[in-house]
Amino acid sequence: MRAALVQGVKALAYLLPDLLRALVQRPETGQFPFAPPQIPEGYRGRVQAHPERCRGCGLCVRDCPAFALELHRENRDTFRLVYYPARCAFCGQCEISCPFGVLYQTHTFVRGTEDLDRLTVRLVDRSASTTPEES
Repeated sequence: MRAALVQGVKALAYLLPDLLRALVQRPETGQFPFAPPQIPEGYRGRVQAHPERCRGCGLCVRDCPAFALELHRENRDTFRLVYYPARCAFCGQCEISCPFGVLYQTHTFVRGTEDLDRLTVRLVDRSASTTPEES
């Protein structure tokens, strides 16, 4: 029992300087959602596409570790590239894997929602149009 008490006092003595510093310093949190978020340089956010460059090769889909991309192919010239931000790890592997520079990451983040279908985005749609649309 005495050893546990001594160990607890040592732990408290170790944490005391940090505790006192935290009590006297200003908070390090941001004002979001009451003010615009302060996004740091180099932030990897939502995936976007240049649909006119896409050839439907599927390398981005193959290399995505989070399965956030799906390629729905009907034939050689008719396909859709669908992005699921709820699955995305925002690692940038899709951007690296694409040999045509189709995919890129913006400096915006995906806002939370209870309806996951609202997050699904068609990045490339070669069956109807070539502009990104929300599903």
